[in-house]
Amino acid sequence: MKKPLVLYILLLFWPFTFCFAQKTTQSAPPIKWPVGIPWWKQNNLRVIQTNLPAYEAATLNADSLLKDLEACSANTLLINAGGIMAFYPTQLDFQYTNPYMKGNMLGDVIQRCHQRGIKVIVRFDFSRVHESIFKAHPDWCYLSPKGERIINTDMYVVSINAPYVQDKAFKIIEEVIDRFAVDGIFLNMPGYQVNNPYEGKYHGIDQNNYDKKRFADYSNGLALPTEENKADAVFQKYLEFKKFTVEDWSKRLHTLVKSKSDQIAICTYLDKYVDIIRHESQTNSLLYWPYMSSDNVGNAVNSFPDHIISNSSIQQISFQSRYNAVEPEEVSIRLYENIANGSGLDISMMGDMRGYEDERNYDVIKKIYAHHKKYEPYFGKYTSVAKIAVIAPGSWPSGAPMQEYRGIQLMLKEAHIPFDIVEDAQIEHLSDKIKDYRLLILPDITYLSKASVQVLKEASQQGVNLIATNQTLFDNPEVLFQLFGAKIINKDHEGSGFYLTPDNKDVFKRFTKQKMLFWKFNLGLYDLSGTDKKMLPILSKGRPGPPEIIGGHEPTGYYAMGLKQHEKSKAVLLPINLGRLYYLHGYEEHKNILLDVIDAVFPEANQLLQTNAHERVEVILQEYIKNVPENREKKTKDGLIVHLVNLTGFSGNTYFEPLPLYHLLFKIQLSFKPSKVVAMVNKQLVVYTWKDGFLELQLSQLNDFEGIVIDR
Repeated sequence: MKKPLVLYILLLFWPFTFCFAQKTTQSAPPIKWPVGIPWWKQNNLRVIQTNLPAYEAATLNADSLLKDLEACSANTLLINAGGIMAFYPTQLDFQYTNPYMKGNMLGDVIQRCHQRGIKVIVRFDFSRVHESIFKAHPDWCYLSPKGERIINTDMYVVSINAPYVQDKAFKIIEEVIDRFAVDGIFLNMPGYQVNNPYEGKYHGIDQNNYDKKRFADYSNGLALPTEENKADAVFQKYLEFKKFTVEDWSKRLHTLVKSKSDQIAICTYLDKYVDIIRHESQTNSLLYWPYMSSDNVGNAVNSFPDHIISNSSIQQISFQSRYNAVEPEEVSIRLYENIANGSGLDISMMGDMRGYEDERNYDVIKKIYAHHKKYEPYFGKYTSVAKIAVIAPGSWPSGAPMQEYRGIQLMLKEAHIPFDIVEDAQIEHLSDKIKDYRLLILPDITYLSKASVQVLKEASQQGVNLIATNQTLFDNPEVLFQLFGAKIINKDHEGSGFYLTPDNKDVFKRFTKQKMLFWKFNLGLYDLSGTDKKMLPILSKGRPGPPEIIGGHEPTGYYAMGLKQHEKSKAVLLPINLGRLYYLHGYEEHKNILLDVIDAVFPEANQLLQTNAHERVEVILQEYIKNVPENREKKTKDGLIVHLVNLTGFSGNTYFEPLPLYHLLFKIQLSFKPSKVVAMVNKQLVVYTWKDGFLELQLSQLNDFEGIVIDR
């Protein structure tokens, strides 16, 4: 921001700041919500999960656990109940009882929590059974194409279509609900199991006889596939079958639970017939992704707007290293990103909090959970102001598509350009929402449904601009040409050693001192004759060798960018691994390609928010309505909140304390003149001016987090 801010007289703001600080520093009584409203709909979750090893059932004390939960400002406990093993005295002979269990541990915990107003969600895991159950019913368990079982010590992976999951699981859940006054049930590892995630090994499509029969019935006699091949029509039918069977099971579970009480929440990682969608921020692979909570929550809240989201920060470093927690600074970022994007707080601990093997995160948990409790009305009822959406390759992206997707996010985050995330499979269900954006970015998005493609076409016709990268829509040549004017010559062309030329200075304004941009990874060769403009000429690989003989980079006749002008919108295709290259290598020249293209097709993108904040300050801008009972049906916004998460301590491999930052300036497009502007964390005076639809403000200091409340 080049323009200096005009500062108001400090006395003008002092009454507002003093009033806000006075109200929020005092311990407010719990907000009472009307009876009958499902408790989770308040979207104020502060969950602590005690993921109990079997032996801790012998030592867990309900009173000490309650003290720890209250010290952390938690309002919800998630604790083991049944499935793999029962943490209560089960009467069912097809459920293995935890041999360490003493007395009525689970019942005592639930009773104590309810006495203090803490909700209890109980955990079930029906992915495995004990060896004793397997020996009695081997037909209930998974069988690989090679005839192998998936085994973890004495636990055997089950088949979803066999009687244990299809029948016995419901009896286990019913026994717990009938015996204990639970507030919710959480299902761990739902659906089909083809991997042993605890050992990192893939085993293949389940060949259990129950699966074979049910698939044959579903597909009119087809044989169960043995390989995952997306080009295989039978495998595509199998994907439909998996979706159908999982949703059928979820529907039956929903019917059972709600027949007991409509105040029992169903929580798991799926979206159908679920009240709370759970996601996880975890660190078990490189590269570390400091925006994981923003990624997870942003994807879920925009893709499934009718659900409550609870994104859990997983304490453990990996499945193989459960007793070592991730760094406190990483947990801090995860939790702040949660509440800034619309989730509550959720952390998964390995066991009871007493005698914990790695307590370094306790202070962080207490601090951030207390902050959320203190300012609870300012969280949980948000509407995004973003006019750009990035399309995500699923809820749990992986591999090269994940790298492309994350790289595009990283570019936008560092440029402080607000954006939403929408899962690719949900496009067809969110037609109106999609058409309300001004720009959609599709990073390597393939296999879109016909209905989703139709939504994209209609959005383009109505003025929504499109930017697509790498192999987006490669499987639909007709639509690729209609939307982008492109035909594939070679979509899998290795680009190492080639160069791009940003010679169109009307578009590529950030390249005043560069004539050639290096490349690696995929560099698609496309016929762009159907576009209106071709840019970024591709230069050939040239001569490798010592300095004396290098050179020879000549025009290939291909271009790395095509722009098609539609009647009301523009569509840009970049058939290159642009995001992946930036995600893995981080050279700003590749980020600048995208930023220049955004300027060309949607120049208003930079008007919503401008700031001098460091690139590693994550800025999340939300419209908000105070999350209190009287506002349940309110539509008029109370104002905006600028959430600032300081990621300057992230080095790429390590999380350190963030650097304190000073004199941050913000210019925000705002249709109303604020009545007051106050910082949540340091409760300091926020100096601002408002003129011609823009708010300018200054924050004197940012430590790890801040929330700037802009009230109407």
